[in-house]
Amino acid sequence: MKLKITILEGDGIGPEVTREAVRVLRTIAMLHGHEFNFEQKLIGGAAIRQTGSPLPTATLDACLAGDAVLLGAVGSPEFDSLPPSERPEAGLLLLRRALGGYANLRPAISYDAIAAASPLRPEIARGANILIVRELLGGLYFGEPRGLWGENGNSVAVNTMSYSVADIERVARVAFAAALKRGKKVTSVDKANVLETSQLWRATVSRVGRDYPGVTLEHLYVDACAMHLITNPRRFDVLLTENLFGDILSDEAAAITGSLGMLGSATIGGDVGLYEPVHGSAPDIAERGIANPFGAIASAAMLLRYSGGLEREADDIEEAIQFVLNAGYRTRDISADGSGYVATTSEIGELVAEAVAEIADVRHAYHAV
Repeated sequence: MKLKITILEGDGIGPEVTREAVRVLRTIAMLHGHEFNFEQKLIGGAAIRQTGSPLPTATLDACLAGDAVLLGAVGSPEFDSLPPSERPEAGLLLLRRALGGYANLRPAISYDAIAAASPLRPEIARGANILIVRELLGGLYFGEPRGLWGENGNSVAVNTMSYSVADIERVARVAFAAALKRGKKVTSVDKANVLETSQLWRATVSRVGRDYPGVTLEHLYVDACAMHLITNPRRFDVLLTENLFGDILSDEAAAITGSLGMLGSATIGGDVGLYEPVHGSAPDIAERGIANPFGAIASAAMLLRYSGGLEREADDIEEAIQFVLNAGYRTRDISADGSGYVATTSEIGELVAEAVAEIADVRHAYHAV
């Protein structure tokens, strides 16, 4: 397998966690004879400093010419005074739109080894394994008209939540297809008792669901869903949401895992997949070697699965993550109970790469027998 991967380290802890994800990808390539070509480009605040743009043309061209994009994080408080369209985050929104990925997949998994890191009681979180499927190119973030008008205390702000049947149907099919490979249940989240967009969402998802008779469909209001995520997360398998609701609920789901640093994501549906940890740039802990790279490494696994079709290699990385956690290694954010060895960002990357190699050796020996 040959893959051309564009690396966008970004800001804050982005470079640190991305380096460890690339380390694991290089290990996979070496073990399985794949050829992964990495091209590094600028985005976000790092790009503004050097080029004046949060998404330089050279970066976008490289991303569109590649097979996949691996992103670290964007954002820096030093640019908060800029207009919204010129800030680091604008570069990420432009990139998402240009790549065309409309379905954002965010797994939230409770690992037994770090159950104590979750603010939820272990008996509530343990065993939870949720895939959040978030629509990414519609809703309030992209709807028109939008804007802020007026001054002297008389301002008016407008954002538009807009969805078409086609927008909803395509992301719904991603959720149902994923459920067929998991627990065969989709929970569709909306606010159909208040919003017309949600009424269209519910009707469209219900219609699409009839094409998947093996999958159970339930509808849940977003406020009720937020409560159940905390009180009974094991009730969920695949969670299907529009853009804003998915943004909020997926961050809330970090409580299940114990840290935002554990969450990876994949944005699929366009010509080029975009893979990134869910956490932000966290500039307050940048360059201190304490950032959690598990989410970035999990994102690399999703890259192999969705852009490379390398299911076995993706499974190996996910198994290696669990192996390292079971062995007692932690980053600071998931060492709440004081157990285990608190490792640096680079140590975790090295440990996961070593575990990937061990898993590959065991599989090879098994098949040789």
